[in-house]
Amino acid sequence: MAELRTIARPYAEALFELAQDNGHMAEWSEALANLSAIVGNKDVAVLIGNPNVATETLAQAIIEIAGHGDNQGLNNSGANLVKLLAENERLSVASEIAAQYEDLRAKAEDRVDVEITSAVELGQAQQEQITKSLKNRLKREISLSCVTDAELIGGLVVRAGDLVIDGSLRASLARMQQTLAH
Repeated sequence: MAELRTIARPYAEALFELAQDNGHMAEWSEALANLSAIVGNKDVAVLIGNPNVATETLAQAIIEIAGHGDNQGLNNSGANLVKLLAENERLSVASEIAAQYEDLRAKAEDRVDVEITSAVELGQAQQEQITKSLKNRLKREISLSCVTDAELIGGLVVRAGDLVIDGSLRASLARMQQTLAH
């Protein structure tokens, strides 16, 4: 995993600088998310690294899947990125490039992406209260996404970058069990 991060870093940083200079950060976010989804597809993933598939053919197929030139597709810079990654045998790190790009973008926008996992679906008022509390604590704008996981039993797990706050009932029970075992 550390190796993937190391390989992806220069690509993500270069793309971020390009996007920031051109004012196209949101467009690159979308393009990288699409590229990540395409490369992550099991049918495409099988082709990556396959010695029977020419690099140019693979790159062109991915560009066509993404819809080069369409409003939702890759622009020329995006197509060039795909070709570069294919030539350097780096298509497999597209997801990591996208993740690192998003981290750089969030930092530049003084925003943090927060994922809340709860046992039950949170209402709008609860989401707003959590966002307000996290904004006060982290001193940054909050981009909130919510996920439900019934295995938590109750409570919340908050993930904001490297910060993880596990206030779930499942974690509390695990801590109690560990304390009683010793």
